[in-house]
Formats: sequence, structure tokens, C-alpha cells
Amino acid sequence: MTTQEIANQLVDYCRNNQENKAYQELYSPKITSVEMVEPMKEVHGMEGIQKKGQWWEENFDVHGTEVSDPLVADNHFTVRFWMDTTHKPSGQRSQMNELAVYQVQDGKIIREQFFYDTGE
Repeated sequence: MTTQEIANQLVDYCRNNQENKAYQELYSPKITSVEMVEPMKEVHGMEGIQKKGQWWEENFDVHGTEVSDPLVADNHFTVRFWMDTTHKPSGQRSQMNELAVYQVQDGKIIREQFFYDTGE
């Protein structure tokens, strides 16, 4: 698959709440995922991705999302995510924009990094 095809497929999976399918089909087993803050600042491999997903589900209720079309440049692409969530421990509801940048190598996503306002 080309970077454009991978980007389009990822967006389709995210818009249809099929992130696990994306991980299985589009991600390299050597994936690195980078956030801006702890506790999941940087995780490696599919096990790290699974732990990160579990942490997210335990801590957030998602009320709504929007996923932009991808913007591709060579072996990188970016997608904007908008989310309406409630932080379960505090009960605080908020909306956020997040910019995700993905790197593709050998037909798989090898790295993802997320950028958003941390409130700091």
C-alpha cells in the first residue's frame, strides 16, 4: 500500500470506530507512539499500543469525534481529530483538537505522534 492508501484506510477505520482493525492491518509490530504528556508519553510495539488503548478506555468516555481527511507528504501524513470526552475520574467534560502525524515505512505505520493543547 502507498502512504496515501494507508492514510485513507486509517481515516476510514477511525471514522467507523474500527481502530483495532487499523492496528492489525496498518501498523508495524515495531510501532512507536508518542504523546505530549504522561502516563503514556512514549510506548513501543503492539503491547504498548494495547496498554495505551486500555488506559484511554478506563479514563475517558467519548461522546463524539470528527476525523479530517489526511494530508500526505512522501512517507508521512497528518490527520486532525476533534473529540468530545469526559474524564471519568474527575467527571470533567471537554472538547479538544489533536493533530496526529504518522510515518510509514515498508507499507506500515512505524510511528505516530500526537500534538494538542496540554493546558500548560
